[in-house]
Amino acid sequence: MRMRKKNNLEQRLAGCGDIVTVADLSDKNMLTAAREKEYLDLDKIFPCANPVRIEIGCGKGKFVCETAAAERGVNFIAVEKISNVIIDACERAKSLDLKNVYFLNCAAEVLPKYIRPRTAEVIYLNFSNPLPKEGYKKQRLTHPRFLEIYRGLLKSGGRIIQKTDDAAFYAFSLESYAAAGFKITEVCEDLAAHPVAGDAETEHESLFKSMGKKIFRIVAEV
Repeated sequence: MRMRKKNNLEQRLAGCGDIVTVADLSDKNMLTAAREKEYLDLDKIFPCANPVRIEIGCGKGKFVCETAAAERGVNFIAVEKISNVIIDACERAKSLDLKNVYFLNCAAEVLPKYIRPRTAEVIYLNFSNPLPKEGYKKQRLTHPRFLEIYRGLLKSGGRIIQKTDDAAFYAFSLESYAAAGFKITEVCEDLAAHPVAGDAETEHESLFKSMGKKIFRIVAEV
C-alpha cells in the first residue's frame, strides 16, 4: 500500500531546509544524475570538523538521533529516499537541537553526487529492505554495485555496519561483501543475546525484538 503523503510536506521540508538537502530528481537516470557533482560543504554544515559517518536508509531517525546525541564528537549524514519518511527524522533532530546531524533526501545510487570520495569512516545499513524476489537482487543495498559506491565514500579502513532481521538477506550480504573484496571483521546472529555497547536501536529493531525475532549484524571493512 502506498503511503499517504503527509500534510504540508513541502512546507515542512522547507522548514527544515537548514539541515536537509532534497535531491534534484529531474534526471531519472541514476548514473548520469550522480555525475553532476553538488558536493555538500561539510565545513559549513557542521560546526566542528569531526569524523563523518553515514546512515543509508535512516527512516524516521531514531537510530541516527540517539547515536548523534550520544556521540557529539562525530558528524552524521542521514540518508533517506522517501520524503514522506525523512521529514519525521528531520523534525526529530531539530526538536533535539542536534548540530551534528544532516539529512540527504536521495537514493543511495546518487550519493556520489553529494558526498566527496573518502569522506566517511563508517556507513550504517540498518534494516534495509531485503527485496527477497530474485528479480530485485540488484536493488538490494548490499549488492556489489552498491558496495562499489560505498567503497568510494569510505576512507581507507572504513567500515560498513549492517543490521537485519532477514536471515536470507544476511547470507546474501556476507557473500556480497566477500565477492566485492571487503574484509568481514565481525558477525553476530543474535544481537539480543550479544549486545554491542552504544548500539542504538532503530524503530524496526525495537519492534522485531519485541516479536522475538533474531537480529543479525555484520561489520565489513574496506
